[in-house]
Amino acid sequence: MEILDKEFFNRDTVTVAQELLGCKLSRRINGRIYNGIIVETEAYTQNDPACHAFRGKTSRSLTLFKQPGIAYVYFIYGMYHCLNFVTEPEDTAGAVLIRALEPVSPLENTNGPGKLCREMKITKELNEVDVTDKKSPIRTEKYLSIPLKNIVTTTRIGIKKAVDYPWRFYIKDNLFVSRK
Repeated sequence: MEILDKEFFNRDTVTVAQELLGCKLSRRINGRIYNGIIVETEAYTQNDPACHAFRGKTSRSLTLFKQPGIAYVYFIYGMYHCLNFVTEPEDTAGAVLIRALEPVSPLENTNGPGKLCREMKITKELNEVDVTDKKSPIRTEKYLSIPLKNIVTTTRIGIKKAVDYPWRFYIKDNLFVSRK
């Protein structure tokens, strides 16, 4: 498989969110590889009130302004981690939230960003790892090509601001897409 490179992530966040669908996310833990196909994403940019970078550079949002192709992992509700991939050129904040995976091996419950991270043991310790490096504990690879007619575009879920932005994307009829 071909690992996604920095140039893939160094583009418009909404485009990257759509094109990540069908890619494989791999997580290496103690020599074992966990794989899933990305089936649902959401886009967030610095001019988006729902984005952590909307108010500029803060201790929480600093990662979003760094190089494209790194992981942005944060903790919410005191119980869940969420995995994002940084997009856009450095100093322009953007990220794609990975909302759901279709398990390949040996995963089970990955429909929803918190469940996905729990299942793949993704925590804040993985914040800023380079997902374009083949030696990284998290990496992304080209896997399936999803035709545009099979990509559903809708508003994002689980947020309170900018709820009307049509920046949630998922593979039509996929059983592993998170529910509203």
